[in-house]
Amino acid sequence: MFENRLVKVFRHLRKTARRQEITCYRVYDDDIPEFPFSIEIYEQCVYVAEYQRRHGMTEEEHEEWLESCITVISRVLEIPSENIFIKQRQRKQNRQAQYEKLSFEKHEMTVHEAGLNFKVNLSDYLDTGLFLDHRITRGLVRDEAKDKQVLNLFCYTGSFSVYAAAGGARSVTSVDLSKTYLAWAEDNMRLNNFDLRSHHFVHADVLQYLDTLSPNTFDLVIVDPPTFSNSKRMKDFLDIQRDHVSMLNKVLHATRPGGVIYFSNNYRRFVLEEDQIKATSIKDITAQTLPFDFQQKMIRKCYRMVK
Repeated sequence: MFENRLVKVFRHLRKTARRQEITCYRVYDDDIPEFPFSIEIYEQCVYVAEYQRRHGMTEEEHEEWLESCITVISRVLEIPSENIFIKQRQRKQNRQAQYEKLSFEKHEMTVHEAGLNFKVNLSDYLDTGLFLDHRITRGLVRDEAKDKQVLNLFCYTGSFSVYAAAGGARSVTSVDLSKTYLAWAEDNMRLNNFDLRSHHFVHADVLQYLDTLSPNTFDLVIVDPPTFSNSKRMKDFLDIQRDHVSMLNKVLHATRPGGVIYFSNNYRRFVLEEDQIKATSIKDITAQTLPFDFQQKMIRKCYRMVK
């Protein structure tokens, strides 16, 4: 059952990926309840996340079952099993788990997307360093970035920052609470030969950082926060449903008139309180920014706002 499903979706997705010259994409996401995996291809490697569920197997039985699944994945995707990396994760509605280091194998590699280079780590974290669902959104940022002052909040490993720099941004400011990911963002900028003297990397709690910004500073802002965060390094915890109006109005205050904000989050029950947000226009672009490999899953919301 699992093999048949994987063969069917991979045959279709591989054709689309080749046609679009995409080498990193998702091929399976919890399609069959008995096989609760997310499976992503990163060029010559595969990243498998097993969602943690009650399965009734002993530890030994589960290991045997997992080995048989990896054998199927290897055969169907035509990638050797030694190039398959697997992690077990609980299904969460946020990305806060990205800050937990799970291993020290440090299997890092450089992958390519739209002519740009990105460092991914397939072994040490629950997330690889490149969120594939934002492939189209990154392209929109690149298209709008020329000569702009760009702000990337909750920047993670800086993929939006790289795209903005590639689009000719005058400067890009990347902000994150994690020093590890800020350093990773700098690595990604270097991988693409951008002059770091033109760009800034700020280690800060975004909610506090917004209070320090002068009005009318930025032309283009990316806001992609976790659903919930209660890091000890934060002054207060973040709840995106509760806090999004206040946060976005502060972002708008720091944005020049006519400036653009891309706001997304992956809380599936999220409701935008549009009437309280001080933007001149707000457009839900969720559907048009979901790539071909995420069409079956409404995994996040995405909006384009203009001040």
